[in-house]
Amino acid sequence: MKTLARPGDKTEILRRLRDVRPESARRWGRMSAPQMVCHLADAFRMGLGQKPVSHVPGLLNRTIVKWIALYAPLRWPPGLLTRPEIDQEVTGTRPCDFATDMAQVEALVEIFISHKAGFNWPPHPIFGKMSEGDWLRWGYLHSDHHLRQFGA
Repeated sequence: MKTLARPGDKTEILRRLRDVRPESARRWGRMSAPQMVCHLADAFRMGLGQKPVSHVPGLLNRTIVKWIALYAPLRWPPGLLTRPEIDQEVTGTRPCDFATDMAQVEALVEIFISHKAGFNWPPHPIFGKMSEGDWLRWGYLHSDHHLRQFGA
């Protein structure tokens, strides 16, 4: 099971991220490649507790959907909706300089994986309370989903 907790899986995600170009064509959805890069940065900020994001109510999301999304051997499907605070067409961070935005994502991945024991992970806006292992699995899956979106 891939996770950002494993150095090889983290290296794979960062290598694939570096394959994305500003002009990379999307395979689904509405984001451009520069918007996707900023979306990943915002999502890691959310996971670090640096970017407040509105929550989706529902016990089902915090139990069954969470388990399926994080641990079932299925790829996340195209068309999943995101929260407005990390949607680059609503209130998410707007793309600036592509190289700078890419470097920001890489730096956030390093921060995301380097927390000391006892870090107080925030609740996920859809899945609720998550362990460090859940967050690192989510970080891999979320990045993989969007990198596949751009053929990386």
